[in-house]
Amino acid sequence: MKRLAGLLLTAAFLILQAFCLAPPVDAATQQVMMQDYAYGPAALTVRAGDTVTWMQHDQAPHDVVTTSAPVAFRSPQLSAGQSWSYTFTKPGTYSYYCSVHPDMRATVTVLAAATPTKQPSPTPSKQTTVRTTASSAPSSSSPPTSSSAAPVSETPAPAPPVTQQAAATGPSLDPMLLVAGVVTAVAVLCLLLVGSRPGG
Repeated sequence: MKRLAGLLLTAAFLILQAFCLAPPVDAATQQVMMQDYAYGPAALTVRAGDTVTWMQHDQAPHDVVTTSAPVAFRSPQLSAGQSWSYTFTKPGTYSYYCSVHPDMRATVTVLAAATPTKQPSPTPSKQTTVRTTASSAPSSSSPPTSSSAAPVSETPAPAPPVTQQAAATGPSLDPMLLVAGVVTAVAVLCLLLVGSRPGG
């Protein structure tokens, strides 16, 4: 009888451990290049919770401004070698363009999160980082002309880092860890049944 109680306690401990110690599901990070006066890729699909980083490779400044989106956002103007990140929390289609070069247009489609998570907070969670990195080689193509575009200096001053962080979402269960816990529980129950047979 003590053996059976010990096995039951062990099984309960393993099941609780599978639920309590599950690591959160990692969100993905995607990149969009600003190069040759275009966003690449022009259409991107991500999941809620994923972060998209725009990398600026042109000599002319660019930014990211939503035109139609569930949550509006606007990046600072980025110089060559800088990047800016945004974490998407609300599903939908985000259409955006460069306010300096209005012909630069693209979209990000945000799908619902892969695993169920807590309800998002009323304020959108976004993380913004601007950082200066090594400058890439100048582009050989000439920029499109626009009557509303401001003249660009040859040596732009590096922008200081801008960071905004909102509340973090709660941890979610990794589906594979959940499956492993169920398999463990079934194996322990089978061992209990085999061990409790008389005359075994």
